[in-house]
Amino acid sequence: MSKASLNYVKRNVFSGILVGIGFAAFIDEVVFHQLLQWHHFYDGSTTKIGIISDGFFHAFSWFATIGGLFLFADLRRRNALKFKKWHGSFWLGTGGFQLYDGLIQHKLMGLHQIRYVDTLWIYDTIWNGSALLMIVAGIVLLQISKKKQGHHSYE
Repeated sequence: MSKASLNYVKRNVFSGILVGIGFAAFIDEVVFHQLLQWHHFYDGSTTKIGIISDGFFHAFSWFATIGGLFLFADLRRRNALKFKKWHGSFWLGTGGFQLYDGLIQHKLMGLHQIRYVDTLWIYDTIWNGSALLMIVAGIVLLQISKKKQGHHSYE
């Protein structure tokens, strides 16, 4: 594989991961922060600070998404998009972000919980379990794309 081809493979992976992170963060922000109002990005202060922290979190999700989509568009323009590789990377980014959120932000840093209830372990299990399923789906799609590397740009 040439150096240029390897660079495009890395860009496919990086673009998919960025869009996946942005997607997971966006869904978290809209569904759990705004619609259900279960928590804010940072719950250790006033509601006003929580809403401000949500704004920064939301901005982060859009910067990740937009950056990933610019890379995606460039790959398409150069006819270098490997969609299965990109799609696998998307699920890897989505699940990776959700697992990071569930383990690091929720548990280790204590920024917020999924929901403040006595049966928190149920929510944690579903949250982190679904993250692991997305990561596995991403890895499987990446392995499938590895086997089909020699095909056209929409493999």
